[in-house]
Amino acid sequence: MLGIRLPPRQKTREDAEKPFWISFSDLMSALMVLFLVAMTVALLAVTNEISAAEQEKAQRDAEIEQLLARIKEITKDFPGVTLKGRRVDFGDRARFDTNSHQLSQEQANLLRAVVPKILEIARDPLGQKWLKRVVVEGFADQRGTYLHNLNLSLQRSERVMCELLAPKSAAATMGEQDRLSVRELFLVGGSSFNALKASLEESRRIELRLEFLDIGEHRPASRDIPLDENPRCPID
Repeated sequence: MLGIRLPPRQKTREDAEKPFWISFSDLMSALMVLFLVAMTVALLAVTNEISAAEQEKAQRDAEIEQLLARIKEITKDFPGVTLKGRRVDFGDRARFDTNSHQLSQEQANLLRAVVPKILEIARDPLGQKWLKRVVVEGFADQRGTYLHNLNLSLQRSERVMCELLAPKSAAATMGEQDRLSVRELFLVGGSSFNALKASLEESRRIELRLEFLDIGEHRPASRDIPLDENPRCPID
């Protein structure tokens, strides 16, 4: 028996396939690892983008607050004029008579004194970066019909624009650069009795609403159009 030579054992199919299945298993594990790594990298990238966007928004908010703080300092030179949120309220110093859009000479002089100081801020680097427009909003009290008061409110806003854009004279002291800036930055808005105050007199008022640019937004390019030197206001 000891001298009998046994023939070599032939490999079974199972033995032959074992290395293949082991290799396939390793491949699946490697693919799973790569997938997890890719997902981790993608999540980190998204997290970094969110963090950068939040930082940019925080910076925008902080810089706008700086602008508002500077405008608030301006109002301290004009008793009765206040900054409320993002609105410059002229209070008792720019009240309208009932059913009227006329401003007194004193009221017009006040507007022409306050607005150039706001324009100085609008023209500096931080103002150019974030200040989008200034909306002149006229208001009416609740007496009369809605459409009549809405039209009256618009006329009150337009009256302010007429005073600010009036050609330079003894009564209108704003220079050409300021008038060009008013034409580029200021818009007319009106509100009937949607924002009433405690009394009828307080409701008949003028406010300047400040609007700011969003991140990535820019002011429209200035138009090279000469100022209208016609001294007559269209609503007169």
